[in-house]
Parts: sequence; structure tokens; C-alpha cells
Amino acid sequence: MERLQSGDKIEATDWMPEEYRKLLIKLIHMHGVSEIMGVYPEKEWVPKAPTLRRKLALMAKVQDEMGHGQLLLRVVEDLAAPLGVSREQLIADIYLGKVKFHNVFHMKTYSWADVGVIGWLVDGAAIINQTALLDTSYAPYARVLKRICAEESFHMQHGENIVLALAGGTKEQRKMLQEAVDRWWEPLLFFFGPREVTQAAQRMIDYRIRTKTNEELRQQFFDKYVPRMKSIGLRIPDPHLHYDEEKQCWMYTDPDWKWHQEMVVKNKGPMSSERIVLRKEAHEGQRWVREAMMYASAHRSG
Repeated sequence: MERLQSGDKIEATDWMPEEYRKLLIKLIHMHGVSEIMGVYPEKEWVPKAPTLRRKLALMAKVQDEMGHGQLLLRVVEDLAAPLGVSREQLIADIYLGKVKFHNVFHMKTYSWADVGVIGWLVDGAAIINQTALLDTSYAPYARVLKRICAEESFHMQHGENIVLALAGGTKEQRKMLQEAVDRWWEPLLFFFGPREVTQAAQRMIDYRIRTKTNEELRQQFFDKYVPRMKSIGLRIPDPHLHYDEEKQCWMYTDPDWKWHQEMVVKNKGPMSSERIVLRKEAHEGQRWVREAMMYASAHRSG
């Protein structure tokens, strides 16, 4: 703990308490599978993108997100190896119900505007969260996050470009954009998690795995994006949202915490079952490809 408080970083080969190891596995495992599951709301729009340029940009983003998931799962693999857990198992945990993924990726996409809002606001929220984690006490996670944050900034700009095109478009396009913002506002608030600091969250802060609370991150999101949204004519779907000068923070209407906790977090959201099935089909159906590659690699090295 003295090392952590002094700012030292812990490497995979260092000794660590089992509690620290398990907290890291829980956090980074969820982060990794969320990157993979985050592909599904957007990949279905690749063939429906309005132009070839948009299609290529979205395909590149999907590829990046899958790569982020694999990078993060390699970090978890090192941590989980002493516990006898392989990367194969870490991925299978998604459809076995042993790991959660971010609430926003359980939601349905209805229009091209959703793709823009996901890229601008959801990825923007992710950047705020991940940038705060750059100071994490676990060095391998911090190194991977440096690359991920750099690539996510391009994803955010991609989404922003779509949003600005729609905001400056026809009346129908602006209406489509506002409807997407209305749909995603509440999931965005829940993205950062509940207000209260749970025991597990406090332990992560104690170990300097995390350095900021959910509410601190949510307030950063408001600071950055509320003025930007208003500047392009978007209406914030919360009539009570305002900045309290006395308290020096944003006051907002709470999302339906119970619904998100009872439905989405427990894989009972609008698209949870469908996307988990798709992940299982991809992983199990393509197993023969992985096995063939491993067989060929083993025989080349032999």
C-alpha cells in the first residue's frame, strides 16, 4: 500500500494481494468484453451507411474495437493465469453469464443518428472514463489504455462528424438526431454507474486501480458535452438539468437506476439476448479456424 500511495506502478510479475488481483480481473475483464460487445450496436449499420466513406470509417471503427477487446483480454489473461483461467474462457464468459458488459451495449439502434450519438457521446463518455484510468496503479493496464484512448479519440471525432452533418442537415435529419439523443441520454447517465460508492469501488480507489468516483466522471461528462450539445441546437432531454453555482456541480434527474440494475445489468435489456447469442455463434462457430491456425503454427515451429 505504501508503494501504491507513493505512485509506484505494479507489473504483472510483481507480487500482489489476491484482492488486488481479483479487482483488476473484474474491472479489466468487463472493460475487454464491453469493447467486443460494443461492436454489435454499430456493425449492423455498416451495410446501411449512407455513403462509401461512412461505410469505410465505420468498418475501421469496428475493427479497432475488436482489437481493443483482444488487447485488454491479454492483460486479464496474465492476471488470471495463476487462477487457471485462459483467454478462451474469458471470452466464453460473455455468453455463459459470468461477466457483465456496459449497459449502453444492451440497447437497440434505430437510425443512422444512433451511430453518430454512440460515436460522439458514448465514446466521449468512455474516453473520460478511460483517461482517468491512465493513472491506474497497474502498469500493463495503463500502457494498453494509452493506445486505446488515442484510437477512441478518432472514434469520437467520427461520431461528432456524423452528428454535425445531421445537425446542419434537413428538418428530418435534425429530428432524427434529436430522437437519438433522447433515446441515449438516460443510458449515458447510467454509463458511469450509480452515485453511491460501493465497497468494491472504494477498494479499487484504495488500491489506486481507479482514481475517481462515478459521480466525478459523470460531472466531467456534463462539463464537456452539455455546452457542445446546446451549441448545435440539441435539446437536453432533462428539463431539470442545470449547473448549481453554490454546490459547484450539475444537478440532473436520476435515470431509472432500478430498471438498469434489474434489467440491463442482468442481461435482460432490449437487445441483451440477441447480442449474446451472436457472440456465442461467432465464438463457437469459428472455433475450427482458431484450432486450424494453432495446428498450422505448431507444425511450422516443429
